[in-house]
Order: sequence, then C-alpha cells, then structure tokens
Amino acid sequence: MVDNFERLEIETSGGARIHLRHGGGGPPLLLLHGNPQTHVCWHRIADRLAEHFHVVATDLRGYGDSTGPDPADTANYTFRAMAQDQVEVMRALGHERFMVAGHDRGARTAHRMALDHPERVLRLALLDILPTLHIWRNASAAWAMKSWHWLFMPQEGGLPERMMEAVPPEWYLERKLGKLGIGLSIFAPEAFAEYVRCFTPKTIRASCADYRAAATLDREMDEADFVAGRRIACPTLVLYGGKSHTGSVFDDVAAIWRDYAEEVTGEALPCGHYVPEHAPEETLAWFLRFFRQE
Repeated sequence: MVDNFERLEIETSGGARIHLRHGGGGPPLLLLHGNPQTHVCWHRIADRLAEHFHVVATDLRGYGDSTGPDPADTANYTFRAMAQDQVEVMRALGHERFMVAGHDRGARTAHRMALDHPERVLRLALLDILPTLHIWRNASAAWAMKSWHWLFMPQEGGLPERMMEAVPPEWYLERKLGKLGIGLSIFAPEAFAEYVRCFTPKTIRASCADYRAAATLDREMDEADFVAGRRIACPTLVLYGGKSHTGSVFDDVAAIWRDYAEEVTGEALPCGHYVPEHAPEETLAWFLRFFRQE
C-alpha cells in the first residue's frame, strides 16, 4: 500500500532507523501515524495529497518497519525523541521547514515537534487527540474504560509486553482496532493485514515504552511547558471523530486546544478514532484547504 511512493530508510542520531515512503511534488508535508498502525494508515489519501505536496509518510521509531534503540530505557521513546527523528528525516530529504499532520501517537509527536522545533513546523494538523497533559489532568472512569491501553501499556516489569506477545497479533488487533459500535469494516483488508504483519515483539516493546514515556517523562515535559506558557505558534488544524473516545468523552476539543496553541481551527468529523481511514474524503478536503494556504 502507498506503492506509488519511493521507499527509503534513514538512520538518525538517536539510534533509530526510520522506514518511510515519499512521493509527489510541491511543499513538503510529513504524515505521522498512530498506535498500533504504520504509515499505511494514510493509504486512502496519500496519492491525492501527492498531487499537491511532497508527501513523506514514515513509521515512528519502533513501529512498522522502523527500528529504535533499547525500549528498556523509557527516555528512548519520548515524543521528544520521536520528533527529533522526524526532523532529521525531513532534513535528509532536503526540507528544513515543512508541514506536519499526525494521528494519535503521530499527532502527539507532532505536538512536541511544534514546541521543540517551532522554526521548522509551518503548519500542523492534529487528528483525534487532546493534549497529553490535559488527558492525564482530566482522567475519568468514562475515559479509562474507552482508553484502557493508556493504563495497561505503561505498567512496569514486562507485564504488558508478555501479555500482548502471548496472544496472536490478529486477535489483539481485532480488539484494539475494532472500536465498540464501529468495528473493523472501516479498514481495508490489506491495511489490517499490514498492521498484523508489523505487530511483532519489536513493535510491542517499543509501543509500551512509548506509552510508559507518555505517562511519566512526556507528562513532565508538558507540565513544564504549560506552566511556562509555551504554546504551539503555527496555525493548527484539529480534526476529531465525533464517535471516538476523544469526541464522546470530552467537551469541545478545539476549545481545549486553544489553551495549548495560538491559532486553532477544525471540527468533529462523522467517524470514530481512525480518522484518515474512516473519513478519508473529509480529511483530504480539510488538508487541501488548510495546507495550501499561504
């Protein structure tokens, strides 16, 4: 999938090897996926975006066909570390400044990138997330029941890794991706098969380190930035699923983001959490309007 793009692997200074596909011409647009997916999550819109942009779709460190340093050290999987990978990838492709769209963990990586590297991020799209700090500050029973993996995956001592590795990947992913009331029908069979292929012990251990970092180190970074008044400076697009845990548990998502970003636009879409695959036409229309502005 995304077969019309050129495949590359780029090593970064942080000990990761980032797998990516890129294609098209025009202003650079970086696409970042979420958990437990890969760059394939953009397959329904990537080719059409490439008619307007140089599209770069990567696998985050440890996910998909990318590799990363030892996940035993949680610091290796902070959003800061993952954002640094992506900045180096774009530089290797000749882009010092670029636009970014991220979904789920990719959106959290993009949020950190906009804070750590404001001179590089021209425009930012965040799909179906709220700020990590806001979620931890406002956790509730309703949220926890729909976002159980946030509490499960950060557990120490190898507990989540051993449990996730003990079951067939397709069994786990059917339950993780098949959201209540929505199911798996929104996914192309080829995409689901790719997520299953990539759900290996390598990815499981890296993703648990990612969630462990979000509950500890990332939260500390976000708290320090929020107290200091540091906010996203570039124009920011916020799209979220009206049927997702984000849209159904919390109030006006865009309004919450205005405490974290200077300029926010966006809306709820008629879909669940996996926005690029569940609402590709609406996502594409928003991206073309937002990213083609001067």
